[in-house]
Amino acid sequence: LDTLEKWVTEIFSEIPNNGLPKPSFGHLTQPFDTPEFHKLYKVVPIRKVHSLSITWALPPQEQYYRVKPLHYISWLVGHEGKGSVLSFLRKKFWALALYGGNGETGFEQNSTYSIFSISVTLTDEGYKHFYEVAHVVFQYVKMLQKRGPDKRQVIWEEIQKIEANEFHYQEQTDPVDYVESLCENMQLFQKEDFLTGDQLLFEYKPEV
Repeated sequence: LDTLEKWVTEIFSEIPNNGLPKPSFGHLTQPFDTPEFHKLYKVVPIRKVHSLSITWALPPQEQYYRVKPLHYISWLVGHEGKGSVLSFLRKKFWALALYGGNGETGFEQNSTYSIFSISVTLTDEGYKHFYEVAHVVFQYVKMLQKRGPDKRQVIWEEIQKIEANEFHYQEQTDPVDYVESLCENMQLFQKEDFLTGDQLLFEYKPEV
């Protein structure tokens, strides 16, 4: 560690600090509130696959990294058991898979907005009924919104434990990739969360 610290000091100490705060683009609100965004687009794929993607543009969620509300919602949306969206669509032979979430990359999450997407892999029959599939997805999201998260702390704690286990038993990554990831985390999280802020859930806040 002493040798590594010496190298880092030699290489990076000459880079000047301009003393400026981290740039924020929070004043650029609702960038997707345009006629082009409120539309249904049909794209012909190269491969023979049917996929329905529904995308919402939300207020920025970066500051809620200790709560991870989008991760919580994606967990519920992506659930595959009894009563889930996917279970219902499979019984109709309309869908093969469903994924919902936010990639937490710069494009999907930043100081201006956060993106939340739900993608459904459709069968040939599901493609014929994609309006009904979209309707089911919106019904499920409406149900989650109506019921609220107050009585669902058990689910949040379950997600928290699973993420903690995955964090503690994760495979060792390439050191270069790990350092790059930590440097990104230093731009987003509090100092005490540099190592864990992108993976662990810390606080249950139903209002968020």
